[in-house]
Amino acid sequence: MNSGHVYWIGGGSGAGKSTIARRLADRHGLRLYSTDDAMADHGRRITPSDAPFLSEFVAMDMDERWLNRSPQTMLETFHWFRGEGFGLIVDDLRRLRREAGVIVEGFRLLPDLVTPHLTGADHAVWLLPTPEFRRAAFESRGSLRQIAGKTSDPDRALRNLLERDRLFTERLREQTRRLGLRAIPVEVAMTRDELAGQVAEALGLWDRTGGTAAELARRRHI
Repeated sequence: MNSGHVYWIGGGSGAGKSTIARRLADRHGLRLYSTDDAMADHGRRITPSDAPFLSEFVAMDMDERWLNRSPQTMLETFHWFRGEGFGLIVDDLRRLRREAGVIVEGFRLLPDLVTPHLTGADHAVWLLPTPEFRRAAFESRGSLRQIAGKTSDPDRALRNLLERDRLFTERLREQTRRLGLRAIPVEVAMTRDELAGQVAEALGLWDRTGGTAAELARRRHI
């Protein structure tokens, strides 16, 4: 896929990816593609042979998913963290019109999988929330116990989930460092405006001639 028109925003859960991506898409005239919104469709389209971890996950009850396994095991066996279905993201992007440009966002954008589709390091960034920021973000959304509350021990399930997500964020930190990709730590004291500015800078989303990023991309024939 020739993806010079695609900007990728990945990162840990609760980092503000969707909010920042939506803001930048609106500001720069880009299309928004949310990998979270595509998950249900991708779950239906993917075959069991291509998604063994998804098949195992679907067969589990809530306690098996979030109580009876360690956070490390949850990390290693979670289908989206294993990259299952990433090819469907790429297929979706190929079908989009290239002229307008697109921001792709979501935790499913693993650095190892995104790298082959980059035209340059300035087309991707990963947001790495601290545990404190993640918990505060979930509390503000009212979703802190949304999953854990469906188990027989919500408190322990919540601890497992938060630890799994912390481990995932650390994995993203290691991968972006190894691959020389841009990552932005997201802390409680950081405002949305500050984060949006850092992401825009990382992605080179400015045009000194006054046009939108999409117009600039068209003029460059990207």
